[in-house]
Amino acid sequence: MSQADGPKGAILQRDKKTYAIVPRIPAGVIKREDLKAISDVVDKYDIPIVKITSGHRLALVGMTEEQILPIYEDLGMDEGKAVELCLHYVQACPGTDVCKFGVQNSLGFGIEIEGIFTGIELPAKFKVGVSGCPFLCAESLVRDLGLIGKKKGWTLVFGGNSGRQVRKADILAEDLNEEETIALARKCIEYYAANAKKKERTGAFVERIGIDELKKAVL
Repeated sequence: MSQADGPKGAILQRDKKTYAIVPRIPAGVIKREDLKAISDVVDKYDIPIVKITSGHRLALVGMTEEQILPIYEDLGMDEGKAVELCLHYVQACPGTDVCKFGVQNSLGFGIEIEGIFTGIELPAKFKVGVSGCPFLCAESLVRDLGLIGKKKGWTLVFGGNSGRQVRKADILAEDLNEEETIALARKCIEYYAANAKKKERTGAFVERIGIDELKKAVL
């Protein structure tokens, strides 16, 4: 996938003719009716590729520009963000819902986090990982904002990146309850939004200002 140049956040592909879209699937949990709607549009529009993404979403790939709007109308789903400067997704592991190792409800909390921070304009794309235990199946340490579930509560980390410049996120606080976690996450995001340069990811932002300066501002 390459840069966006189409309607509804569609992503222009390598052939410069077709597009991909990523319908919004909060924390990777897809409703039965949405799954059926996706299956129906794949058949109706003869979509050649359906790809599970690293962010626990489904990318529909290979449509013409004229098909994008009718596809979203048939889906009845919100468009996911892929290139916009905002929260792209919350990646969450199963947590205590089904996993025997889970110690915190990462799935439910991940969906809540996505609902709170979706739509906020940010300096760059922003990704969240919510892991229900220290095994880190949601890759929390390489996400802009990471939450790690432990027996005493949530550990919040900030400034991770899994891209060209891999960066392990810095720990800001531990043993937080959900209310404290949301409050601190909001402070971090608001401070980043107010002080980062355009298209400066959180890792580069923390490297530039220093982790002590961030801690002074949000703790």
